[in-house]
Amino acid sequence: MNIYQQHMVNLILFGPPGSGKGTQSANIIEKYGLIHLSTGDLLRSEIAAKTPLGLEAQKVMDQGLLVPDEVVIGMISSKLDANPEARGFIFDGFPRTTAQAEALDKLLTLKKTAISGAEPRST
Repeated sequence: MNIYQQHMVNLILFGPPGSGKGTQSANIIEKYGLIHLSTGDLLRSEIAAKTPLGLEAQKVMDQGLLVPDEVVIGMISSKLDANPEARGFIFDGFPRTTAQAEALDKLLTLKKTAISGAEPRST
């Protein structure tokens, strides 16, 4: 059996700042034991750890540019690999575009898992 659980639950929370994504994430994490995967937190962690992806992200950010999707997907892949026994993940802040959603879908397919649901949040 693959290291990823067959019944892994992966959720995406969508919504503008202040819409309750953080509150709902905390409730879901507590109830189901999922791992919160915030791209902002992930970027800060990788930069602080001076990983190759973190260094690449820092270089781009220092130029005032957005971190390329490929770099963020690489960080997400590393986080998934670092948590093989996870019950699932809540994706917060990613994906934000169709291209990002497609890249995430491809990554999760490679990891033999998928998005289980998406929850829109509004103010």
